[in-house]
Amino acid sequence: MVHIALIQPQIPPNTGNIARTCAATQTPLHLVGPLGFEISDRQLKRAGLDYWPHVNLACHDSIATFHHQHPPHHQRWIGFSTAGQQNYIDFSFQATDILLFGRETSGLPPEALAHCSELVYIPMSQAHVRSLNLSVSVAIALFEARRQLGQLNSDL
Repeated sequence: MVHIALIQPQIPPNTGNIARTCAATQTPLHLVGPLGFEISDRQLKRAGLDYWPHVNLACHDSIATFHHQHPPHHQRWIGFSTAGQQNYIDFSFQATDILLFGRETSGLPPEALAHCSELVYIPMSQAHVRSLNLSVSVAIALFEARRQLGQLNSDL
């Protein structure tokens, strides 16, 4: 099963929206610190609505802790970055992949990039737009991975 990892997210509503997407698809969600908010943050809980009990959530203090618990030689770390070399549509996802997304303001930090098996990007046709919203990017990537893996039916 594909996993989602948010590396040092900063904006609670984005994380809450991603948690809702993960709850809807039964996708494990990893929050890798340091986080830019408290897990008890009102905005985080509001964005996730009443879906938090249905989220398979794991919190990790640091990239090093996450690396120890999910080593890239067991599960590929697929980094999403504007600096990626391959379009996410052309990438072949595997069921054991972990899709990594970085901070809203600066993307994946170097210590996460160093462990990525691949870096992929989501194409944008407007050069003046630096990036998409984090929750939108996660949804695009997750549903493409699920499509490739034949997991789009309602019977998960």
